[in-house]
Amino acid sequence: MALFEKVLCPVDFDDNSLKAVRLARRIAQRDEGKVLLLHVVVPTDPLVISAPLVGRRNEADAQALLKRLVDQELVGVAHETLVAHGPPADETVRIAGEVKADLIVMATHARHGLAHVVLGSVAEKVVREARCPVLTVRMD
Repeated sequence: MALFEKVLCPVDFDDNSLKAVRLARRIAQRDEGKVLLLHVVVPTDPLVISAPLVGRRNEADAQALLKRLVDQELVGVAHETLVAHGPPADETVRIAGEVKADLIVMATHARHGLAHVVLGSVAEKVVREARCPVLTVRMD
């Protein structure tokens, strides 16, 4: 019996999330499972101080980047791509519950100081709130 049949991997398309995708792929292959790639589009709010600090994409951009990531990293691996809209941690936890993920594999960004205070830690919140195991990958 496979341990992790559905591996949710939230991505923001930076180098750290690419490494998380590679780890999610290995886990899914080992367990004959599926990688569920998720990108959360963060709504643009001109009143939010973090807006210039966070990469903004629309859904079409996200879909194109997910397709490219699949073509580069998930050929021959069962996969699905998902795009959600909202706060990344909240949406990651919500989607994990919806798809009944067995595991979340996600990168951490190791922000410190003001960036951590302003942006918070998506990974920290997901670890606290997810109902399935969360494997965080720090690749600084």
